[in-house]
Amino acid sequence: MPDPSPTVTQPNAEAGSAPVADSSRGMTLFVMTVATLYFGKEVLVPITLALLLAFVLAPLVGLLRHLRLGRVPSVLLAVLVAVGLVLALGGVIGTQLAQLTTNLPQYAETVEQKIATVRRVTIGRISALTDKIGNHAGAPASDTPRSEQAPTAPQTAAPAAQQSSSTPLELAQRYLSPVLSPLATFGIVFVVAIFALLQQEDLRDRLIRLFGTTDLHRATVAIDDGGRRLSRYFLTQLCINTGFGCLIGIGLYFIGVPNPVLWGILSTLLRFVPYVGAFISAVLPVGLAAAVDPGWTVPLWTLGLFVVAEGVTGQIVEPLVYGHSTGLSPFSVIVAAIFWSWLWGPIGLILSTPLTLCLVVLGRHVDRLEFLDVLLGDTPALTPMESFYQRLLAGDPDEVQEEAERTLKQRSLSTYYDEVALKGLQLAAKDSQRGVLNHAQLDHVKRTIKALVDELAGHDDVQPSPKPEQPDDSALAPAPQRRELPDNPTPDGMAPAGAELPPAWQDPAPVLCVAGRGPLDEAASAMLVQLLGKHGLGARLTPYEAASRDQIERLDVTGVAMVCISYLDISGSPAHLRYLMQRLRRKLPKGTPILVGLWPAEEAALTDQVIQKEIGADYFTSSLRDAVDACLKAARHAV
Repeated sequence: MPDPSPTVTQPNAEAGSAPVADSSRGMTLFVMTVATLYFGKEVLVPITLALLLAFVLAPLVGLLRHLRLGRVPSVLLAVLVAVGLVLALGGVIGTQLAQLTTNLPQYAETVEQKIATVRRVTIGRISALTDKIGNHAGAPASDTPRSEQAPTAPQTAAPAAQQSSSTPLELAQRYLSPVLSPLATFGIVFVVAIFALLQQEDLRDRLIRLFGTTDLHRATVAIDDGGRRLSRYFLTQLCINTGFGCLIGIGLYFIGVPNPVLWGILSTLLRFVPYVGAFISAVLPVGLAAAVDPGWTVPLWTLGLFVVAEGVTGQIVEPLVYGHSTGLSPFSVIVAAIFWSWLWGPIGLILSTPLTLCLVVLGRHVDRLEFLDVLLGDTPALTPMESFYQRLLAGDPDEVQEEAERTLKQRSLSTYYDEVALKGLQLAAKDSQRGVLNHAQLDHVKRTIKALVDELAGHDDVQPSPKPEQPDDSALAPAPQRRELPDNPTPDGMAPAGAELPPAWQDPAPVLCVAGRGPLDEAASAMLVQLLGKHGLGARLTPYEAASRDQIERLDVTGVAMVCISYLDISGSPAHLRYLMQRLRRKLPKGTPILVGLWPAEEAALTDQVIQKEIGADYFTSSLRDAVDACLKAARHAV
């Protein structure tokens, strides 16, 4: 008989080795990608610059084509405009540098005088003490320099001889290579940009074919999203940085710093470096201001100009222009700047933000690259309900309350309960069914929820007034199919006054909220009790055990005009719900309406028709807001 052990152990071995193999392949691919970017930077950097330049010029080309100039003339005219701007900036920078170098000796003398003044005032005594120590220590060694300086004479003649014997080809290579290399890169960038603009649609179709053979719609959306984001980012950043540079140049002109045009252009270029570029551009103007002014007034004014200009631009102008986010988290911008500057040097530092933005767009549209969006994007890593549940597990009720109060500044109380708290409790209920939560953790979750509901008792169930700079609250939507609930109560969203209620509803607590048999159903019922009270209907909470077979006869239903049953989840057969309904029907007065709420609807195992027909519920709701509306409707119709 053949040994059956290989047929049993082999699949386990393959299943166990699959994650290891996937991790190994992923790590190998990452290392190969980084190595390709590092060793191929001489080729990849010009191509990347050309493609990004094409994104910048694409709106201009589209505008020219809209004027019916044709594809080729539009592309050539847009590129000529870009070349003219670059050459003009280069000419201005060269002229300004030439003017600056003529006054360098005078600036150096002023700087030396300031250094001498600072040394006398602050560290004069230390310098004197250092000189004394140096004189005592250097006396015995006074004879050594002469003996060591003797062989230096023939060494100075060797370079002169080598220089005189250099061929014209070597001299041209030595002096022209530093000039021709940037010019060659400059030409490659613009040539590639021209072809990228001429074949813009063809390149897009090829990318769609390459990445979207199985889902053309997603690939098209991803490419269009990436192109739109990059074009908008570059044009907006170019306008903002140009305005920043103009402000710096005009300010330096009135302060009296030489060559303000040069420093304005430098500030415009360096501000493309995220976070620190503006302050790097301030180093040379502040140093020049210190060299020009014998005092300290001009340097302080110059430093203040950069601080104020960057503060206004970064904290006021950019949020208004970009909106609330550019799609990248601040931490990822810093890490990306370090990574790309290590790979490609200063060019990588300038290109770090747009390249990272491309990676985030890929992560949002390609399933296998979703980790890029999680690591680099500004989208919250956890949905609001997951964050709610995580804070419950972490045992931090203060963070739960703080997050709730932050959400209530944008949403009503019932919306917060429906969209965040109940769905977070459902995650806890599922973990409890799987045996993941122990009794201590479950008790802690119950206590935290009870404390949260008590702390939120002072909040009314109304939509807060919108604020001018209210942050985008779209993160509250955990999925695209989220059903929007009305945030503002309807005009009849309050129960009639006590004197207008029928006799059956005039009890202080006419609504009886019965919790399901789940471990956290009582917490959901407590939320419903609180919301009913805020809308003018008194309610009281009854645990599931009070309506059990043994306790149903002792259940107090005096003054009850309606019953609400709450379930976070019904798994398996709903027979216990049907039997609970039967017991309540026998106990309650005839005609008392019963509402069954399954929170939330997408996890409900039953449909509205099943509950109403087979179980016999009068109302079925999937949100606390709908439950409150149903109770108010029953109260108004009973008048």
